[in-house]
Amino acid sequence: MSLILDGTSGITNPAGSTTLLNAPTRQVFLTGTSATYTTPSGCRRIVVRAKGGGGGAAGSSNGSGGPTTAGTDGTATSFNSITAAGGKGSANGLLVGGAGGTGGTGTASVRIAGAPGGSMSSYFATNGTDATIIGGTGGGTGGGKGTPGGSTGASGIANSGGGGAAGGVNQQPFANCGSSNMPGGGGEGEYVEITISSPAATYTYTVGPGGGGGNVGSSGGAGGAGGSGFIIVDEYY
Repeated sequence: MSLILDGTSGITNPAGSTTLLNAPTRQVFLTGTSATYTTPSGCRRIVVRAKGGGGGAAGSSNGSGGPTTAGTDGTATSFNSITAAGGKGSANGLLVGGAGGTGGTGTASVRIAGAPGGSMSSYFATNGTDATIIGGTGGGTGGGKGTPGGSTGASGIANSGGGGAAGGVNQQPFANCGSSNMPGGGGEGEYVEITISSPAATYTYTVGPGGGGGNVGSSGGAGGAGGSGFIIVDEYY
């Protein structure tokens, strides 16, 4: 006996009896800590896409000894034992950004390391002798943008896994810029894809939050927080 695929949402045999097929479904999780995912009835395969939280950016100041702190690392996003690593927070007093998340645990179909945070930049004021320092941009799509003039760095967009941006430093003589604390942005979270055939009834998941931004020093700006991660589950029947 043969089966006929007639373009409908089912399989029809020569006798005219049709077995209907369920269209794929999707669940999106933007928050959750040690929460439970329940596989729908009749689901034969799931494809999970996940991203870790972005790293936070360090605070800035106009002196290397300013009372600033580093940004903290983003938290890994997990689906059972498989994780997408969080991005690294940027270090206090360094010009470079935090590293992108990489090396999460478990076997995944796809792993893509997060982008590192950007380094700081500066531009001359109109008087030609002073400069304003712009904090490093957060890594990845959705990373916070660097801001000048002692303002707080922008945070990574929620559920993008982007890193937070470092705060800027107020206008000062260009010669003094070398002694300023001019950090980079936080790193982006890692991205993973997981394909599971014959899925179990339930799985435990956590959506990783972004890391916190560092404290501000004199004439500087606080660091922006990293963006949280996400989990997307596509279900096939």
